Amino acid sequence: MKKETTIKGNKGQIVLYRVQGGRTELSVHLEADTLWLTQKQMAELFETERSVITRHIKNIFQSGELAEKSNVQKMHIPGSDKPVAFYILDVIISVGYRVNSLRGTQFRIWATQILKEHLLKG
Repeated sequence: MKKETTIKGNKGQIVLYRVQGGRTELSVHLEADTLWLTQKQMAELFETERSVITRHIKNIFQSGELAEKSNVQKMHIPGSDKPVAFYILDVIISVGYRVNSLRGTQFRIWATQILKEHLLKG
């Protein structure tokens, strides 16, 4: 079964997705009412290779599904000598609907259920 954790703060609430066993733990960057993940974090979330995430992101931007300029932010993180690209929630969701892994399937089921609940409950 899926487990959800809701965190309430000054800017609303965030629902965190956890799979059975709860082994995936990600530190996320929250800014401007959204969250940001790196390609490495997305690979961990969807249990796939980083190269798969890179390919999906490239296709998302090339197809015009999302604009790269407004969905990527370069940030400096400790231990890195150059800025690291972080991707906004819209990119994470788009990748989640493309990645072909068990975790990707679990994510799509969860995301679809959450969307349906929000549409029905308002």
